[in-house]
Amino acid sequence: MALHPQAEAYLKLFPTDLGTPLAELTPEAIAQMRALDGFAEQRGPIAPLPVVRDEIAAAGTGEGAGGVPVRVYRPVDGDRPLPAIVYYHGGGWVFGSVARNDALARDLAVRNGAVVVSVDYRLAPEHPFPAAADDAWTALRDVFARPGAYGADPERIAVCGDSAGGNVAAVAARRARDAGLRLAHQVLVYPVLDVAMDTPSYRSYAAGFGLGADEMAWFVAQYGGDPADPALAPIRLADKSGLAPATVITAECDPLCDEGEAYAAQLAAAGVPVELRRYEGAIHGFFGLPGFFDQAIEAREYAAARLREAFA
Repeated sequence: MALHPQAEAYLKLFPTDLGTPLAELTPEAIAQMRALDGFAEQRGPIAPLPVVRDEIAAAGTGEGAGGVPVRVYRPVDGDRPLPAIVYYHGGGWVFGSVARNDALARDLAVRNGAVVVSVDYRLAPEHPFPAAADDAWTALRDVFARPGAYGADPERIAVCGDSAGGNVAAVAARRARDAGLRLAHQVLVYPVLDVAMDTPSYRSYAAGFGLGADEMAWFVAQYGGDPADPALAPIRLADKSGLAPATVITAECDPLCDEGEAYAAQLAAAGVPVELRRYEGAIHGFFGLPGFFDQAIEAREYAAARLREAFA
């Protein structure tokens, strides 16, 4: 299918995801890019909420873990326990932060009537695999262990993540299953689920569609890990039975499209309730930029409808 007109217009302005030649991505350049957010206005309005506070999730068990910074969003006053969404931002395990994704986290809280716990997991290359996955799990486990501290209903906890955030969300969902913790739902938005980079969508959308195959390879190299390890590549998990019910959102013109859809098929084959929705003509990253893409609002409302159903 042809690119959506809004995606086509976006790519004329921003033809590559990083906007910088890979050879120029020195540690100094990475630090400068992290400090900037050229899309602040396009990430959506900053919805006013009665409670927005920064916390430290309980110390984890991974190497170097000493607690994980999180930002807690509550859409209503009072102390009544609400459904909780533990949200993991994208950025290739290298970029992104709670601050950069503030507008999206607020939007998730409002649309779902839920407490949102946005996780500032450690970033590569300073903190390679499995730092991000360990932090993701630390935060989720803490919400289960101390729901009262978050104003969360322990029976209605979900995870949500986009891109690399979808990767660590899927890993956290598996660790919850293995720990005997019942997760209400997982929403995976154009997630990284494999690092083999050998699917037809990788070949079809290798260049010219925003996130390029070479950029994705660079992100994977920064994060590291064994490509056969399910903690890096959830699609490699042998037994997917018993994982949390899932919603998988893909973008048609995205190198990651096929692995997201293959993972949804694997979940279904394992007896996991799952619903897949592909956004035709869309490119990677659209979900976070409602100022550019009408499909961002459509996808957010779809995800919210799925979460509200799960929380019900």
